[in-house]
Amino acid sequence: MTTALEPLGRDALTGDDLTALVRAVTGQPEAEPGDVRVEVVDYPIGTPSTAALLRVVGTATLPTGDTVSWSAFVKKLQSVRHWPFLGMVPEPFREKFIRDLPWQLEIVVHRSGLGDLLPDGMRLPTAYRIDLYDDDRGTIWMENVIQEPGPWPIERFERAAYLLGRLSARRQPHLVEPLLPRGECNQPGYALRNYTNGRVTMNALPALADPETWRHPMLAAAVCHLGDHRLRDDLLALAERLPAVLDGLDALPQCYQHGDASPQNLLVPRDTPDEFVVIDWGFDCPQAVGFDLGQLLVGLAHAGELSPEALPVVHKTIVKGFLSGLAEDGMAATKEQVLYGYLGSLLARATFTALPLEQLTQPGGEAGQALFEERVLLTRALVNLVSTVV
Repeated sequence: MTTALEPLGRDALTGDDLTALVRAVTGQPEAEPGDVRVEVVDYPIGTPSTAALLRVVGTATLPTGDTVSWSAFVKKLQSVRHWPFLGMVPEPFREKFIRDLPWQLEIVVHRSGLGDLLPDGMRLPTAYRIDLYDDDRGTIWMENVIQEPGPWPIERFERAAYLLGRLSARRQPHLVEPLLPRGECNQPGYALRNYTNGRVTMNALPALADPETWRHPMLAAAVCHLGDHRLRDDLLALAERLPAVLDGLDALPQCYQHGDASPQNLLVPRDTPDEFVVIDWGFDCPQAVGFDLGQLLVGLAHAGELSPEALPVVHKTIVKGFLSGLAEDGMAATKEQVLYGYLGSLLARATFTALPLEQLTQPGGEAGQALFEERVLLTRALVNLVSTVV
């Protein structure tokens, strides 16, 4: 059993700790651990504070002699100072980057009263065990949610937006504090400005402005095939408006929101498909009302699971749902404010980074070319949407 858990490193449980975990997962106070194995979760890790995603699967024996199966999701967290690619961050900004990215946020979520604040239809995954280490690392053992298969129907987008609206109304700055107080995190838009000043201003915009980027065979072929020769100019025109948009976002009604409310972080359990299990919280500072709608819109499209052509319909649906949720919990915000908060944040967070420029140095092929065409379509859809308000 110990050998089977070796992939967990120092998080490998043995003896009483493993027995306690198995009993918590199964809900059987006399269950005894049986076979166990560790699986690496096949999901790209895009957050520097996530060190590993694993799943532990096993069996347990009950006093009756029956055998039951169990599983737990294991998320290893780390300070960004342990991130293997920290050297890519320019040295003058490195310490601020480490300080401002709250790697403990998900641990704090489970130790806070946030779960009691969620509207009916949303819940946190059950956390079975949390370990914190003195080298700025930690591990959460949590519920392994078996998800409802298949694409999201439009009604699910509307319900998710409605519940996010209710959550936003309940987390206005005069009602709650940051989950993890630090530095200037209570200032409106602080986290979005940090993101924009880093990934967008220092990385994406210089690449988009460089004519050589657009001469790369894969991107050039995608633009020519789709006939979207104005895409570069439209992106650069929007980039000129970005500072004013960020100022405008800070002047809107503010809420502490989920921070990364893509469908991938709103898990739909197979046995209760009207429920969302909410994971991977982020951006723990006040953001403009409507901020969460950006990731709700773009998350599946960015993963290639939703056609860019579907975005306008999803867009209208989620705005309607979000406004209903705000009203349900008594927050006064106009449709115009929500649209600006949502689409202005979408501009800053996703529009300039939708093209997979990081893959320009990788070998091409049909899959690569198809990806670039899909992302050109996605970028155009986002440009058209955000241009309606900014």
